[in-house]
Amino acid sequence: MHHRTNHELLSTAASLWELFARITTALYPLADLIVRLYIALVFFMSGYSKISDWPGTLDLFHNEYHVPLLNPTLAAYMATAGELGLSSLLALGLGTRFAAAGLSVLNITAALSYYDTLKNVPGALQDHLQWGLMLFLLLTLNMSVLRIDHWIQRTFFSHNTH
Repeated sequence: MHHRTNHELLSTAASLWELFARITTALYPLADLIVRLYIALVFFMSGYSKISDWPGTLDLFHNEYHVPLLNPTLAAYMATAGELGLSSLLALGLGTRFAAAGLSVLNITAALSYYDTLKNVPGALQDHLQWGLMLFLLLTLNMSVLRIDHWIQRTFFSHNTH
């Protein structure tokens, strides 16, 4: 029977940890893509529902949503355009940080403007918090190879000399 020394056990554990770290790091682009597509879908569908019933949307912005500092009609146009446009950019990974920042503003504004209703709907406020966290990650994490941003950066802004 072969007895392993503490050094051998530590070496094996370190090797396994290194393998685990390489695998999880390799999965980052896929995780980034999944989060981007999920958040993009949430906001795109919200924008689509607004544009699909524009009179109803205007009614909501005039009578239920209380967007600070903006005329309700202007707020409706801005929210709809932001949800449709920024979510499309996010899905493509084009201007990802800009899109995530813009959707974060929309998310925070929606949560604050509609807080009186959200606070009474279990899970609704939680959704906004989770979307906010996902957007924060997309805003702050490194670009993945599955973002158009990555390829633009690599092609036009790389300082490598060949």
